Amino acid sequence: MNQIIREGKTKKIMMADMPEHVIIESKDDITAGDGAKRDVISGKGELANLTTSNVFRFLKACGLPVVAFIKEIDETRFLAERCKMIPLELVVRREAHGSFLHRHPHLQEGDFFPALLFECFAKTNDKIWRKNRSIPMDDPFLDLSDDSVKFYRPHWTDAQKKESEQTGFKGFLVGQKPFLLIPRQDFFPVIGSTEEDFIKMKRIAKQTFLILEKAWQLLGRRLVDFKVECGVNMHGELRLADVIDNDSWRVIDDEKHISKQLYRDGADINEVTAKYRLVAELTGKFGLPRQQIILWRASESDDLTDFKDAFRTYNTRGSDFETCKMRTVTYSLHKEPVLACEAIGKLVQEVPDSVVIVYCGRNNGAGPTLSAQCTVPVITVPATWREFPEDVWSSLRTPSETPVMTVFDPKNAILAALQILAMQNPELYASLRIKQEERFLNFVRI
Repeated sequence: MNQIIREGKTKKIMMADMPEHVIIESKDDITAGDGAKRDVISGKGELANLTTSNVFRFLKACGLPVVAFIKEIDETRFLAERCKMIPLELVVRREAHGSFLHRHPHLQEGDFFPALLFECFAKTNDKIWRKNRSIPMDDPFLDLSDDSVKFYRPHWTDAQKKESEQTGFKGFLVGQKPFLLIPRQDFFPVIGSTEEDFIKMKRIAKQTFLILEKAWQLLGRRLVDFKVECGVNMHGELRLADVIDNDSWRVIDDEKHISKQLYRDGADINEVTAKYRLVAELTGKFGLPRQQIILWRASESDDLTDFKDAFRTYNTRGSDFETCKMRTVTYSLHKEPVLACEAIGKLVQEVPDSVVIVYCGRNNGAGPTLSAQCTVPVITVPATWREFPEDVWSSLRTPSETPVMTVFDPKNAILAALQILAMQNPELYASLRIKQEERFLNFVRI
């Protein structure tokens, strides 16, 4: 039997054959309210392990290289890199739910955030912070917005929750003062991390959320928030560690929770078990499509550098997307019309999930012509529009049943193609959306 390194409420971490690895075993326990509510659900460990393994394999497939998961071992265990965990719980929110409403009672449950909200909580046990400092409650909310890290109560006490239900009063945490302040320069050394690591963890958490957000959307459900943890492996590399299972997030199906929130809300254990089984099955369907951008030109002299540079700009992998390739094709619709029509047919037949970008000089009618020959989106970029603006009309005023988008800027053409493909591709969606998140603003006052 493998030696237990650490055991928590819902999992065990055990020694593996190699010192840089650990075995993580999921238990059948389910808890809520910092362990105040606890049950044992037969088979939950298997469902949790299956869900986590499905999720981590999918994240790796999406080009997230920082996942500590290595492989599934059996029904309840998986192998992972051994990490020194950073005692922070990272929460990303797309909607207002849970304790967030305790801290922002002016919002309604389900209020939508165009820009993802990131929150951070300290991971503690027995109401003890580092260096044996007592605190009022475990897992306090952290405000890292200025030079002092402030510790706050994250949610109401049981007595306050009961009073809120009876009176409707929802302002217990409004205006509360922090119960602990730590200078920012002292905080990160205490938790064994750095300011730079924190910035990386924040981006990892958001990128992970975006990948899973799109994956759930494609299955007709909504991921509204989740929590993750990070650690540092034995080589000093930051990793997304611990687990991501049905205890880690809130997922909504037809306005009803199918994750741990069901248990928190007092649902029957049989119903909770059924939803956990459903989530394990659904995460097994997470996947990536096979896609391509067909970059079409009429002549070898048509320079495609701007398009290729733009493609790399939007790719978080730094090279080629694993699931979306760019393919260059050279045919003149004027000189080789039969071969060109045959070529587009074969290309789309091989990879039906395609977008065509046409970059031609004097042949600005190539885009509409190709559009008439296939059922995939076609974007035309007139190469000579500055010198011969009158040529653009052959791409703008097209015959019936020849839908084509005309874009002057190669970078915007690539972006448009990627956005079309991202509708079915979580990797592309996350790569594009994380850049947008940096400039988006929330309409509600937080």
